[in-house]
Amino acid sequence: MPAISFQSVSKAYPSPRNPQSGTFLALDNVSLDIEPGEFFGLLGPNGAGKTTLITILAGLAKATSGRVSVLGSDVQTDFAAARRKLGVVPQELVFDPFFNVREALRFQSGYFGVKHNDAWIDELLESLGLTEKAHVNMRALSGGMKRRVLVGLALVHKPPVIVLDEPTAGVDVELRQTLWAFIAKLNKQGSTVLLTTHYLEEAEALCGRIAMLKQGRVVALDSTSALLKAASGNVLQFKIDSELPPSLKTGARITGRVVQYPATDALAIERYLAAAREAGLELHDIEIRRADLEDVFLQVMKQHARIDPTDQQVSA
Repeated sequence: MPAISFQSVSKAYPSPRNPQSGTFLALDNVSLDIEPGEFFGLLGPNGAGKTTLITILAGLAKATSGRVSVLGSDVQTDFAAARRKLGVVPQELVFDPFFNVREALRFQSGYFGVKHNDAWIDELLESLGLTEKAHVNMRALSGGMKRRVLVGLALVHKPPVIVLDEPTAGVDVELRQTLWAFIAKLNKQGSTVLLTTHYLEEAEALCGRIAMLKQGRVVALDSTSALLKAASGNVLQFKIDSELPPSLKTGARITGRVVQYPATDALAIERYLAAAREAGLELHDIEIRRADLEDVFLQVMKQHARIDPTDQQVSA
């Protein structure tokens, strides 16, 4: 039995162009199963449908068609059972301003019918670096601390399936390290983890299998190792202190001072380096590296032609 099962899931909304005459598909026939104990990554650009899929999984929105289940419990017809098996860390910083951290965790336990949970709450506070903030009102916490509490709220009823929707967005390095150490520990103990993130190095390091969405459709689904092996060649990378001439921007990926080119073979590498020398560029930290998940992600997105979401219309 899958830990999470999406079966032909579609979600339609009124068309931004013609709200009276049609709808567009935010999710288009998404099907995938996540097995118990997996650390699974769900990747995609903004607007790909990741959060919509998670919102449906959490029972907060209803799919237009298809079925979603958590450890065999349908999220619509057996909502209570499905929700008890699920812990969701949302993107948004949603909190109750009337309670301190410990009170919030105790009340959350009560929502799921879990009593005498103080030992586990203490462990959560310690593992998430919140022990010193246990009696601080939620309103007085920093954004990073609030996000730690959201993780605790999602885990306080010990769900077997954990969903993390951009859990490290805009947080410091310390929180990332603390969070991932704790989540990795829970995963090793048998918890299933579904992660969405724009930090692809996190997904590469943590996830055994990955699905990539583009405009509501699954465009890649495989083990992380298989996706990396399928990447085309290595990457030539160097740093420059000046602007890259327009003639050298074709095929380049530029991030600040870092310039990267696909290094398909030795001839391609020499061609890029010669062109840079002829342009009078001074190159620093030249290296040939293996393709990483970010390279794979960009290749997959490029392979699938962009579709205007307002053109993914069905009749009203």
